Amino acid sequence: MKKLIREEENEGLIKLIGERVTLFCCRYIYTGKLIGVNKDCILLEDCGIVYETGELSSKQWKDYQKLPNDWYVSTQSIESFGILK
Repeated sequence: MKKLIREEENEGLIKLIGERVTLFCCRYIYTGKLIGVNKDCILLEDCGIVYETGELSSKQWKDYQKLPNDWYVSTQSIESFGILK
């Protein structure tokens, strides 16, 4: 069965610019404020790497290590993303 699908212009990462996002990538989990997006990478500020999540319903990460500067993440390594904590 084929269905008519609406195309949305501002979906995915673009829709989340300005939000604090969590990125599940092939090796690490990154979290930070999404401030830039292009086809090759995204840019996070006030960000870090999550080494242990703990309960996902908790407000805090169990092991979060802040990065010293803004950080670029390759879009090729992103498996899933969204607003989590």
